[in-house]
Amino acid sequence: MPGNSFGRLFRISTWGESHGVGLGVVIDGCPAGLELDLAAVQAQLDRRRVGQSRMTSARREPDEVEILSGMFEGRTTGTALAMLIRNTNARSSDYDAIKHLYRPGHADHSYDAKYGFRDYRGGGRSSARETAARVAAGAVARQILATMGISLVAYTLSLGHLKAQIIDENEIENNIMRCPDPAVAEQMIAYVDQARRDLDSLGGVVEVRARGVPAGLGEPVFDKLDALIGHAMFSIPAVKAVEIGSGIQAGNARGSQNNDPFIQRADGSIGTSSNHAGGILGGISSSEEIVVRLTAKPPASIAQAQTTVDQAGEPATIVVKGRHDPTVLPRLVPVAEAMLALVLVDCVLQQRAARL
Repeated sequence: MPGNSFGRLFRISTWGESHGVGLGVVIDGCPAGLELDLAAVQAQLDRRRVGQSRMTSARREPDEVEILSGMFEGRTTGTALAMLIRNTNARSSDYDAIKHLYRPGHADHSYDAKYGFRDYRGGGRSSARETAARVAAGAVARQILATMGISLVAYTLSLGHLKAQIIDENEIENNIMRCPDPAVAEQMIAYVDQARRDLDSLGGVVEVRARGVPAGLGEPVFDKLDALIGHAMFSIPAVKAVEIGSGIQAGNARGSQNNDPFIQRADGSIGTSSNHAGGILGGISSSEEIVVRLTAKPPASIAQAQTTVDQAGEPATIVVKGRHDPTVLPRLVPVAEAMLALVLVDCVLQQRAARL
């Protein structure tokens, strides 16, 4: 089955390539009557777009969203909601000299192996530019979630060996790394600048949190909430590892350390006194904060000379020119929020049918 769709009741289908006419998304199952704030959708796209700082590609794209269907008089109609984002600043000639070469770290060979033919301009469908459509859909999802008191926040937790020591969410949008620790953010910026001078790139970790999530979301056994989150996050380009709660550190703990004792909150609801589980127990939300971490690899497009082969398997040297991110982390932040929002809104709609 083609892999361009995600979700069940709130189902998105994305389309488009990095250097095509544009990108877009069709949302099936968006409830009718939502007063969709288009400015808020655009604000999320602006957070993701290229050219916003020296931490991103120099490609200039306004990423202005156009609504093609599914809205009338400012509200969603319940029918397919279609959104378009046009490409206006593609520079395909950057790829002419290397179109027969396989770029190290990229999906060039994988796409040739699968399809026998590929769009070499910027990676085509494998380009991270595809995530613009996800962010547009996620912006709709988070507006639905907001009506239920569910909110999301993400930030750059670490870059290489540098890690935020404090989490001040008011600082996230105050620096170009979207790091919640302003002092560490400055170190990160300097580290990226050095990597750029070295014709290199850097990876790191983005953490995303969801608050106000009610207990009971998730569909055992194969559609557990953490399984769906893993599916969503691993579908993002450059993501190589996903952790929930204490993640891999749980493997270093004892049960007495890793268990989260249950308590009764002041409002009478049931909660836990710690949150090593990251808000999910048995694949179902527990009502605690959902905590997810994404590890992203360094961007594969670097200006250093690298060894590779061409499509015939002959050895070659490649230098990838053009406009590329020195790190994906600042732009991964809104993408991570969008994907978690898409998972949660779909689970909320499914939960409505789970009991009489």
